Amino acid sequence: MSEDPLKTLSDMASDAHARVQATHQHINPVIEVRRGMRDSGIPADVMTIDCLRTRRRITLILHDRQPGNLLYQFVTIDNEVGNDFKQMPLSDMDAGTLFAWIEEYFG
Repeated sequence: MSEDPLKTLSDMASDAHARVQATHQHINPVIEVRRGMRDSGIPADVMTIDCLRTRRRITLILHDRQPGNLLYQFVTIDNEVGNDFKQMPLSDMDAGTLFAWIEEYFG
């Protein structure tokens, strides 16, 4: 795994995105990395994976105060994220898991 967790997560998301586009063209997820939290003084990076058709979003957060962990939440594009993030070791995440989440939540 890369020393940069955001690069690692981005690479996984890119792989999952390519797989989704090859098998589920109707989903067409939009992936965005946001550094706005970091720019405003919160030591975290955010990645969102959106489905414009269903208006659903998967929010992934890498927080400097929880190194090695991935915070995630399934929400809608129209709703702000809440405080009920789930957590898993980043080392347990892979492109297959992201693909499954996208397929199940957006499909």
